[in-house]
Amino acid sequence: MSSSVREKLTLPGGAQKLLLHSCCAPCSGELMEAFVESGIDYAIFFYNPNIHPLKEYLLRKDENIRFAEKHGVPFIDADYDTDNWFARAKGMENEPERGIRCTACFDMRFERTALYAHEHGFPIITSSLGISRWKDVAQINDCGHRAATPYDGLVYWDYNWRKGGGSQRMIEISKRERFYQQEYCGCVYSLRDSNRHRRDQGRERIRLGVKFYGDDDQCMREPADKPPHIETCS
Repeated sequence: MSSSVREKLTLPGGAQKLLLHSCCAPCSGELMEAFVESGIDYAIFFYNPNIHPLKEYLLRKDENIRFAEKHGVPFIDADYDTDNWFARAKGMENEPERGIRCTACFDMRFERTALYAHEHGFPIITSSLGISRWKDVAQINDCGHRAATPYDGLVYWDYNWRKGGGSQRMIEISKRERFYQQEYCGCVYSLRDSNRHRRDQGRERIRLGVKFYGDDDQCMREPADKPPHIETCS
């Protein structure tokens, strides 16, 4: 593991427990281990109906369940209501990554997270989405704060999970655990655009379920030949 030392975490406002919206095991692994190390009581909320197809969704979810069980962390498996997601994304099928379609997607997932937290006594919510170098942290945090606002006493924690070596430890944990390595953000449109880019590069289409962290060091290097919003290693 990395020689960098994690900061001991305390929840905002002296809160006692946290609901973590997790997008996948690679992105949430660093957060999960940091919470355990800091003695924070938390549960994972897995609500990601954007992930397409079902095979990819199950691969990502099952990896997250495996790691949660390893640490004895409660895992809340929310609905895979894809019809609702496609309705939210309608008319934005050709928007670029990090654009308004992604905002709508984050809004949807955080709204459900905030509702669950409100109904089940979690005063703090946060998400693993922001640790990925491919995501717009300001965009994610704006969606998180917006989702929490309707509920009195609910706070979205916009901690910078990348700082202090967090992004590096994310990769190291993923390689140690040999997590499944997804190669696109998740939705059918990001899969389409990633495959278009690969075609233009003379590369084969993405194959689901075949790439795992530790197989090579591709994700340790910043790609120089493609726009960072097209594909993701986390």
